[in-house]
Amino acid sequence: MFKNDKKVKYVIAIVCLVFSFLIALQLKSVQINVDNGTALGERTEWLEEQLTLERQKAESLSAQIEEYQEDLLLIENESVETEGYLKVLTKRLERAEMLGGLTQVHGPGVEVTIEDSTSKIDAGNAGAYLIHDIDLLRVINELRDAGAEAIDLNGERLLATSEIRCAGSTLSVNNARYSQPYVIRAIGDPTTLENALSMRNGVVDVLGLYGIKTSIVKKDELLIEAFDGEVQFKYAQMLTAEEETE
Repeated sequence: MFKNDKKVKYVIAIVCLVFSFLIALQLKSVQINVDNGTALGERTEWLEEQLTLERQKAESLSAQIEEYQEDLLLIENESVETEGYLKVLTKRLERAEMLGGLTQVHGPGVEVTIEDSTSKIDAGNAGAYLIHDIDLLRVINELRDAGAEAIDLNGERLLATSEIRCAGSTLSVNNARYSQPYVIRAIGDPTTLENALSMRNGVVDVLGLYGIKTSIVKKDELLIEAFDGEVQFKYAQMLTAEEETE
């Protein structure tokens, strides 16, 4: 009986040990599941935070893109306005250079050649049969009055400041001396320019009274070079914007 009691105790002890081991395993499993659940929850919370941050970044970038697009549109509009303004300024500059004789120009017009008289000269009035600065000035003024847009004399581009004056047996044009024949070329309507010079009792008729020969040839295309000298203004000055408003 005693021996049987010992066996029973051993069996009970072994069973208790097995149950204790199983309980320990169960508690460990529960703890692992709890830990895993906690870690998974923390991971999910972290991911949600990161997602929120990324959304905020995306919204910020989207706002920046809209701002840049507005800036780009503004720049494009300003560029168009500036380009148009520059075109206007460029045209004004080109016109000013043309009017000032500072650029090469071409177009239709007339070529007028004037030579001294070869007629028998009256010794008492010999000067009347020679070309003088006043003769050329009359021709040039008639051409300008008839709408000539560019004029040269023996290749010298004539400006508002150009001088034409007698210098002995020659003429000084832009401080360069030339002798006859004198060739004046003018760009404008060929027929109008020709009529202005050859009208009855006009400048050509007056020169013809003294045997001075004048020929007028209409041209479909003339090339007049730019003024290559130096223009200096010692006294004339441009008004500033402030001075214009005074």
